[in-house]
Amino acid sequence: MRTPVAIVTGAGQGFGLALTAALAAAGTTVIACGRDADRLRTATASLPGVLAVPADVTDPDARAALVDAARSAGGLDLLVHNAGELGPSPLPPLARYPLGALRAVLETTVLAPLALTQLALPLLRAAAAPTVVTLSSDAAVEAYPGWGGYGLAKAALDQLAAVLGVEEPALRVYAFDPGDMRTAMHQRAFPGEDISDRPEPAMVVPALLELLTDRPDSGRYTSASSRS
Repeated sequence: MRTPVAIVTGAGQGFGLALTAALAAAGTTVIACGRDADRLRTATASLPGVLAVPADVTDPDARAALVDAARSAGGLDLLVHNAGELGPSPLPPLARYPLGALRAVLETTVLAPLALTQLALPLLRAAAAPTVVTLSSDAAVEAYPGWGGYGLAKAALDQLAAVLGVEEPALRVYAFDPGDMRTAMHQRAFPGEDISDRPEPAMVVPALLELLTDRPDSGRYTSASSRS
C-alpha cells in the first residue's frame, strides 16, 4: 500500500507546522512549504517523512516544484492551503486600506491556492481518497472592523473551496475554520495585546484530523468539525 502524500503550505510555523508534525507522526509523507527557508528546515528537521521545500506560493516555479515533489513521492492525497497573508498591522479600515497591500493579500490567500490546485489536480484525481483543505476564518463570514482585507480574501477562498467541491465531486474539499489561535499572525493582528488565552495550534489540529478521517461531504467546517 502506498504511503499517503500531502502538501502543506505555510508549514514553517503555527498551524501549518503543527499539522505537518501530526501528519508525519501518522505516517504521511509531507511536502512542507514555507517562505523562510531557514525557519522551515529548522522546524521540520526532526520530523520523519517530511520533505522541506522552501517556496513562496505566489511564485509559479515554486508551485511547480511542490507538485513535482509530490509526483516524485508517488502521488498526492492531501493538499492543504494554509499559507495566508494578514495584510497591514495594525489592521486598517477599508477607507484607508492600501490597495497594493490588498493585492498582496489576495495573491497569497486566493490566487496562489487556485494556481497550486490547478497544477495538483491531475495527481489528486488519481488518488483513492483525494482531499483539498483551505484554511478559513470567522472573518470570512462576520463583519469585524479592520478585518475587511483579510476577511474578503478568506470569503473568496471559501467560495473557491465551495465551487471546487461541486466541480470535482470525486474530491473532498473542506474550508476549515480553526478559530482564534496563538500564532504569530494572530499576534500581528493584535499588536501589543496578550493573546495567551488563545489555544496553541497543536490543540486545534485534532479537529482537522478528525475531518480528514471521517471524510464528510465537501463544505465549510469549524474546529469543532460541525457544518456551518
